Amino acid sequence: HVQLVESGGGWVQAGGSLRLSCAASGYSENVNCMGWFRQAPGKEREGVASISAGGGRTEYADSVKGRFTISRDPVKSTVYLQMNSLEPEDTAMYYCAAGYYFGLAISPTQAHYWGQGTQVTVS
Repeated sequence: HVQLVESGGGWVQAGGSLRLSCAASGYSENVNCMGWFRQAPGKEREGVASISAGGGRTEYADSVKGRFTISRDPVKSTVYLQMNSLEPEDTAMYYCAAGYYFGLAISPTQAHYWGQGTQVTVS
């Protein structure tokens, strides 16, 4: 079983930056990939970015390419999402998830474990 705890959300002005963190604990043979997802009110949950276990492969949603960067620190068992040039459209609850592989589409249906989420508000 894997537990995920997100932190780092908050309010920021448009054009600003935030860094989200996801601390992972536990183990599962079904986990080979970590990802960040977001869900705005009235919208479906969507994939933002994913990173492979070794950190060698990353995927990004088109809407965040060039602005967001996903990374991981294996020593700390933590995954980060650096968000720059934030826009009001980025406002959402952001979730960390773990799964075997999220695919090029970064599909939330492939997640096995979820964190509780952290709110990001951009205005």
